[in-house]
Amino acid sequence: MPLSSSSYLYGPLTRFGIMVAVLVAAADQGVKLWLLFVFDLGAKAPVHLGPFFDLVLAWNTGISFSLFPQVGPLGQWALVGVKTVAVLLLWVWLARAGSRFTALALGLIIGGAVGNAVDRVAYGAVVDFVFFHVTAAGWSFRWYVFNLADVAIVAGVIGLLYDSILGTDAAKAP
Repeated sequence: MPLSSSSYLYGPLTRFGIMVAVLVAAADQGVKLWLLFVFDLGAKAPVHLGPFFDLVLAWNTGISFSLFPQVGPLGQWALVGVKTVAVLLLWVWLARAGSRFTALALGLIIGGAVGNAVDRVAYGAVVDFVFFHVTAAGWSFRWYVFNLADVAIVAGVIGLLYDSILGTDAAKAP
């Protein structure tokens, strides 16, 4: 029996993935709002939480790893448009997901993208605040500043890679 378009787009796996996306975006925005307006990270940064971990405030006007920074509103809105198209395409993929794991991974990516898009609309830049670094005799490693939405996106991509390589539906050699 063929699925109707509404049950196809809003089936149980799609609803699960959207629920994950909503939870990720809400958690991301909640943490950012708390850090900005309750904790006042901008006035306190950097906050050293350990030898390798600091909270800092960074405004990312570009895409991943601050590539292609956009200063004016035209570039910022173009990035919002690209994110919107990406989220819609991911939603179509989610609607076709064959497993709960795939729906989870896609939900993480969608939620992270929405969380960062909300920042771009509200502030003109994405709020980043997590900074990992290691300094030892003669060398140092300083990772890019990131946020909870970025963690969700990376976890979702890793989940999709795992599922495509080792998952139950992964392509098998003949």
